[in-house]
Amino acid sequence: MKKFFCQLLSHAILVLFSLSMVIPFAWMLSTSFKKPHEIFVFPPRWIPREPTLKNYLDLFKAVNFSRPFLNTVIVAVSITVLSVLLASTAGYAFSKFRFKGRDKIFLLVLATIMVPGQMTLIPIFLIVKQLGMLNSYAGLIVPGVASAFNIFFMRQYMLSIPNELIEAARIDGAREDYVFFKIVLPLSRPAIVTIAIFTFTGSWNSFLWPLVVAQDERYYTLPVAVSVLAGQYSEN
Repeated sequence: MKKFFCQLLSHAILVLFSLSMVIPFAWMLSTSFKKPHEIFVFPPRWIPREPTLKNYLDLFKAVNFSRPFLNTVIVAVSITVLSVLLASTAGYAFSKFRFKGRDKIFLLVLATIMVPGQMTLIPIFLIVKQLGMLNSYAGLIVPGVASAFNIFFMRQYMLSIPNELIEAARIDGAREDYVFFKIVLPLSRPAIVTIAIFTFTGSWNSFLWPLVVAQDERYYTLPVAVSVLAGQYSEN
C-alpha cells in the first residue's frame, strides 16, 4: 500500500510538472488565434469566441518567414544527422578500440564540455571567416557538428555493449563496418534517439551563433528572424 501511494504521488508530481510546461504553450497557441480585444479579457478564455488567422497573415505579410523556416530545418536536420554520425563513430572508437593515448584524448575531449561557448565564439568566428564560410549553410552547420557531450554519451552507452558479441562477429569474418552498422548501431538506438532529440532541439533554438555568422537575411534562422521582428514591431 505504501509503495502504491508513493507511485501515485510521484505520478501526480510528474503530471503537475508536465502541465506547468504545457499550459504556457497552449495559452500562446490559443492567443495566436484571438482578436486583439479578446486577448486581455477577464476572466481569460482558453477557446477564442471568434477564431481568426489574421495574426498569422499579418506576420507573413510583415516578414517572409518561409525562408527562415526552411533555413532552420536545413540547419537543424544537417547538424543532427552529422553530429549523431560523428558521435557514434567516435564513441565506438573510444569504447571498443585500444590505441595509444586513447584515454588522454578522451579526457581532452571531455574537458571541452567545461569551456563556455561564449569563450570559443570569437575564435570559431575568425576561423569561419578565414575559410570564407560567412553567410552560408556551411558556416551555420559545420561548427555545430562536433559535440563533446554527444561523444561522451555514446561512448558511455557503448561500453555497456558486450565485447564478446563484437568479437564473435569478427571471428565469423564480419568486417568492421558491418559490426558497426549492423550490430553496434542497432543496439545503440536509445542513445542515438536521445542525442538526436537534444541536438535537434538545441540547433532549432540556437540564436547566438546564427546571429553572428548569418549577416545576410537570406540565411536567417527562425530565432534570428523572430528577434529582428520583435525589434521592429513593439506592438501591432
